[in-house]
Amino acid sequence: MSTPLYNRDILALAVATSEYLPNPDARYRVNKRAPLCGSAIILDLDTDDAGRVTSVGMHVEACALGQASAALLARHAPGLGLADIRFARDTMADWFGGGAIVPDWPGFELLAPARDYPARHGAILLPFDAAIAALEKQAAAA
Repeated sequence: MSTPLYNRDILALAVATSEYLPNPDARYRVNKRAPLCGSAIILDLDTDDAGRVTSVGMHVEACALGQASAALLARHAPGLGLADIRFARDTMADWFGGGAIVPDWPGFELLAPARDYPARHGAILLPFDAAIAALEKQAAAA
C-alpha cells in the first residue's frame, strides 16, 4: 500500500512552520514564489562567519507539502552551508525528475510520495531555493 500524499505526519510538519516565525532583524531576507503553484515564502536567515546557517525564520504560503518541506529545512539547516543546501536541493530535484539517488535529507521520506505529482515539486523545493538565495547573498557580502 502506498503512502497517501497528505497524511498525519505531513500535516504535523505543516503546522510546525509556526515554530519558525519571521525575523525582520535577520541578516538575510529572501522572498520567493514557485511559478507553477503560486506557493510563496519569506525566509529570514542568519549565518555565522563561515557562512553556516545559525537560525531560520519564515512565513510560508503553500500547500501542506510546501509547508512541511519548509519545516524540514528550518529544522535541519542550522550548521550547514551553501554547498550542503544546494546539494540537497539538487538531489531532490533530480530524484523528482526520475533520478535513482534518494535525497539524504532528514524527513525527506515523508515528502517522497509527491514524486508522482510534478505540480507539487516546486512547492517542496521552494524553501531550499530561498535558502540558497539567502546563502548566495551572504557569500557575495563576504
